[in-house]
Amino acid sequence: MSLTDWRRMEAVLSAVFALCLLAADGVHGDRLTILQSPEFVSFQKGDWPVSGEKIPDLVALTMGFSVQEDLSWPGLQAGPLFQRPRANVLVVVRGVDSLALPQSVASYPLENPVPFTLDSVAETVHSLFAEDTPVVLQLSPGEEKLYMLGKANAVFEDLPVTLQQIRARLSQDGSVLASLPLNSLSRNAEADLLFLSEVQVLHDITALLQRHRHLAKDHSPDLYSLELSGLEELSRLYGQDSPQYRDATAILASVLQKFGDDVYGLYGNSAVVEVVTVKTFEAPLTRKSRSILESKQISNPGSPYNLAYKYNFQYAVIFNIVLWLMIALALAVIVVAYNLWNMDPGYDSIIYRMTNQKMRVD
Repeated sequence: MSLTDWRRMEAVLSAVFALCLLAADGVHGDRLTILQSPEFVSFQKGDWPVSGEKIPDLVALTMGFSVQEDLSWPGLQAGPLFQRPRANVLVVVRGVDSLALPQSVASYPLENPVPFTLDSVAETVHSLFAEDTPVVLQLSPGEEKLYMLGKANAVFEDLPVTLQQIRARLSQDGSVLASLPLNSLSRNAEADLLFLSEVQVLHDITALLQRHRHLAKDHSPDLYSLELSGLEELSRLYGQDSPQYRDATAILASVLQKFGDDVYGLYGNSAVVEVVTVKTFEAPLTRKSRSILESKQISNPGSPYNLAYKYNFQYAVIFNIVLWLMIALALAVIVVAYNLWNMDPGYDSIIYRMTNQKMRVD
């Protein structure tokens, strides 16, 4: 074979290898991983993609709540009507597209990774179980964002929230620095401390839950939403090929696996733990608003003829209430009419008995 043929073959092999890498990158993208799930919440194994904007609806369905739009996704099967998990824990990890979590229940590709929140699910939990004061915790240590509701204010009162508080916690007894293999990570670098602070928060949450085990036995479901951005800072500072990033990825994978197992056990094997890994979000989270005076209000914006909606998500509930109420009223009218028709006026009616001339007077 001549030198020219060798060069041509080398070019073809290089092109094929590049295509294989592109294909692998397309398959190996952002993921939604189910770490733990009770038996009555059935996740089917497969490669069905789920949109990032549908994550709140997915969390609501796993907790037994209804959503406005049906989630046509075959990964989650319908479960028992009168059985719901005691808690749902969602962990969002930014800066990595996937983590090595070998003991997960199922994993699905994540498409359209837009930022999302669980505010709607938290409002549903609070409105349905306001008297039981469930635990609702939404925390983002990197951005120092915290939202607590219900019993979470008492349970996580001592939880360090700001970066200054978490870094002070790292220097105390019982911190994760004594048990983690830091390897290439430094205790003095800002990005490394941010990552270690998030690991410390996960450890402290499970420690506080173990101290308040009675919360896992009440009837109200609890909701946890955590967002970790330490890997994103490490990737930005050192790069994804750096030893710091690789060591941090391995540490976070093992910590998340232990965190999911601990929470699942604390709630009596009745908790759903999800992990969303996304390298970068596609667009910032914005809330669109407009004045009601800007345009004419119509009941159906998709129709130019101002037609009403055919039905909404409460149609089935209202239909059943009206249907069975009308049936009950109709049966009541039939029973009353039948009894009136067959009534003996001289025996059953007090009116005829009081006007009877032959009534005995003692």
